[in-house]
Amino acid sequence: MIDLSRRAVLGGLALLPVSGCVSSNADPVVEPLDYGMRLDGGFTIPAVQTEDIAAGQLRQVVPFMIDYPRDSIVIIADEHALYLVLRGGFALRYSIAVGRAALGWHGNAEIYRGQPWPDATAAPLPTLVDEGTAVTEPAGPSAPLGARALYLRSRGTGADEGLSIHGTPLAATAGRGDAAGYYRMINQEIIDLYERVGEGTLVTIL
Repeated sequence: MIDLSRRAVLGGLALLPVSGCVSSNADPVVEPLDYGMRLDGGFTIPAVQTEDIAAGQLRQVVPFMIDYPRDSIVIIADEHALYLVLRGGFALRYSIAVGRAALGWHGNAEIYRGQPWPDATAAPLPTLVDEGTAVTEPAGPSAPLGARALYLRSRGTGADEGLSIHGTPLAATAGRGDAAGYYRMINQEIIDLYERVGEGTLVTIL
């Protein structure tokens, strides 16, 4: 469990204007993210209509003065925000939708597996299949897990509690609660995060 209060964390955060990078020589340089249509793994990811999303909800560099390891992830569920810790007191902030399955989980986890274009396994549907049989939805741009999934397990017990950070075809849900999924991100942003982290990455969920 986390012993750092949420108030202390929020006290160390302040948003910067969206600029792709910040000015000091000590600041990390992060190229602007392309939200356009792209081909990936044999699938076409539609462009995100960024004019329909508040500027503060898109990926950006922000001050982050809390002492977490560089390249670790901090999720503040109440803010619908995921922070990737950079050097020099900064972080990359991504907006997330927090699903019901993720509510109430707080503590330290780690990424133990990543999957491009994951299939989604739904709960059994007794009216359509034999009771107890799960239904698998194939991967693709409209699949609920989107373009990438990062699967988490507890740092304390090593148990996989079913949590994951994953994409979504519903870009407009970024930055708010959502009825399904776990920690959902715009497909272009989950691809960006996926390329920056790996197995063993610390994930602190507040």
